[in-house]
Amino acid sequence: MISTGDFKKGQRILVDGEPYSIDSLTVSSPSARGAATLVRCKLRNVVTGVLVERTFKGGDKFEVPDVSLRKIQYLYDDGESCHFMDTGTYDQFSLPNETIENIRPWLVEEMQLDSILWNDKVSGISLPQYVEAVVDMVGAGSRNDTAGGKNLKEATLTNGRTIKVPLFIDNGEKILVDPSTGEFVRRA
Repeated sequence: MISTGDFKKGQRILVDGEPYSIDSLTVSSPSARGAATLVRCKLRNVVTGVLVERTFKGGDKFEVPDVSLRKIQYLYDDGESCHFMDTGTYDQFSLPNETIENIRPWLVEEMQLDSILWNDKVSGISLPQYVEAVVDMVGAGSRNDTAGGKNLKEATLTNGRTIKVPLFIDNGEKILVDPSTGEFVRRA
């Protein structure tokens, strides 16, 4: 059992039967006598990736979920589901496209990923912090405010996503993208 006093960023807790990871937390101690300390947390569901905000009273206790990560490799997409291989045991498994719809465009064959196991069953996929993508087509950019450094232009990637990139990026270049925000990071 974990108490709210033991909370830290990245800690995993079980809330309402679902596993969550703590993204951020703030502790507020009231000045009134007898008032309870409140812990405000931004929690990310480990399975679905949904971010929620919750407030707990000081001293609340939570169970630690049975969540682990395993290294896997993306193999292929057959139109209905994506197929993966556990790189430790070489076991293959598939996940329906509906369950991983938000990360599916970023998947590239032979990509190394982490699978999220909850109660010894694969329940989701975790992408790396940055994903390599190829620029398919870039739009025209204006060079009005180059001193500000915020001059960006539209670029379409080979996976169909459209993002903003700096003016110096051209067609066919490999770039790194943050898949959680869809923002350009740097050239690959």
